[in-house]
Amino acid sequence: MSPNHTLNILNGQSMYHFFKKTHFLNKEMMIPFNEAMCFGHTSSQLFSDTFIALRAKVHQITAIQYEEITINPLYPLFHNDFTHLRLWFDTDMFCQMNLLTILAWLDQTNHSMPIDLHIVGHHFGILEKFTLEPMGYYELYKQVLVHKTMPKCISPPPLKKGVELYLTYLHKDSDLMLYIQQHQNVPEKQLVPVLLEKFTEYGLGDTQYMELIQSSRKKSDNQTFSHPQKNDSNTK
Repeated sequence: MSPNHTLNILNGQSMYHFFKKTHFLNKEMMIPFNEAMCFGHTSSQLFSDTFIALRAKVHQITAIQYEEITINPLYPLFHNDFTHLRLWFDTDMFCQMNLLTILAWLDQTNHSMPIDLHIVGHHFGILEKFTLEPMGYYELYKQVLVHKTMPKCISPPPLKKGVELYLTYLHKDSDLMLYIQQHQNVPEKQLVPVLLEKFTEYGLGDTQYMELIQSSRKKSDNQTFSHPQKNDSNTK
């Protein structure tokens, strides 16, 4: 492949299908990052065998299945040189943790070219655009996703907001967990749609909310929730 191509990295399969359906970026290469990095533990060795084994365990699938879903679509990124990279990610926590992972890998592999980041909203319309250099994002990845600590400085602003939500959303006093605790008597199937509508900034799906509700109702009020280890879909 010619090194003069532009590569568009999309947050997940849903965005990929939407762009294909609407013929957006029709003549450019697009690949999805099919993950849910805001769930479960991860490794500092990005996309290594250790990383694959750990993330497959999080999603309760085999390493081979994980490679088919997540690693194989990233083949063009791993094996070709591109003069221009565009990243397309939603504003919510789910997408921003995926974004941080991609930026960390680009930093770790010494990608030196500026990157265009498109922050999208409802129906994937562009809300903001940033030009980034990947240097420093690998350290941010390790601080946030591996060690679960808050860095002193984070940019751009949507990523900072995503990190803040990620590091606190499972705490018993977060707005999300308080709401779940305050509605203990609401049937799970009725509460989930409310959470989907009310807490869009988290970007979580119905299965994740169902698990959080069930965990909340099993644990004592004074306990902080650990990051869930189950997710039925990593193709947001």
